[in-house]
Amino acid sequence: MPVESFLFAPPATLGAALVAALFGLLVGSFLNVVIYRIPKMMQLESDNYVAQESGREPPHTGRFNLMVPRSACPHCGHQITAMENIPVISWLVLRGKCRSCKAPIPVRYPAVELFTAIVAGLLVWTFGSGVMGLATLLFAFLLIAMTFIDFDTQLLPDDLTYPLLWAGLLVNLNGTFVPLQDAVIGAAAGYLVLWAVYWLFKLVTGKEGMGYGDFKLLAALGAWLGWAMLPTVILLSSVVGAIVGISLIVFAKRGRDKPIPFGPYLAAAGLIALVWGEQLGRFTQNLLAA
Repeated sequence: MPVESFLFAPPATLGAALVAALFGLLVGSFLNVVIYRIPKMMQLESDNYVAQESGREPPHTGRFNLMVPRSACPHCGHQITAMENIPVISWLVLRGKCRSCKAPIPVRYPAVELFTAIVAGLLVWTFGSGVMGLATLLFAFLLIAMTFIDFDTQLLPDDLTYPLLWAGLLVNLNGTFVPLQDAVIGAAAGYLVLWAVYWLFKLVTGKEGMGYGDFKLLAALGAWLGWAMLPTVILLSSVVGAIVGISLIVFAKRGRDKPIPFGPYLAAAGLIALVWGEQLGRFTQNLLAA
């Protein structure tokens, strides 16, 4: 995206991008809740299921979802007020500490909010504020949530991968990004490609190289971007994953036997392909043809 195109953009385009960025800040705050709570919801549901199967009373009977209970400090239980929940600003005012017990608030919370705001602004800047632009926001928000959940837990919840997949097919009913036929083939091919890699790796090594959530995520990316973009997404995610993985081993002293989630690299590749897919697609085709 050339700098001069930003400097000389029409005021309406700049205004829409700024509004999208502000909206992204608010959504980023909610995504922090999603990232924290969905894995816990999955664990609570699993615990209750195991208990019921063994004839015991469910250990978790209270309501716990994305709306209740209210957010609170995990150290002292102080309930977060509305003034303490303003994206980025509250963290800065509180100096990154709980108002009650002064326990540190992870910097990742404002980082997720800022990143979501930047991505939202850039997408509306690129695709406009119409149906296509709004669709890209949904695409990005779901990918951001899945990225951090996978980093934390090495899980890609069905509650996020399936909505992303079905949304991609619905968005492309009228060929918003690709023809519907390409989207359907992309969804099927995306799943089957990683499914085949999974089983081949397992047959050769006896180990599981990835999870089923990765299959579903690539299927969702295929539903949004079409089958022709899958080689580009796979190549991008592999390159980014290799670079980050080697960096973690060398600089962060991460053990080689410790698994590294693949979902974040698929998500990053999907976002990159969404914006620069046409140029990258030509590059990938030339590379494969060489």
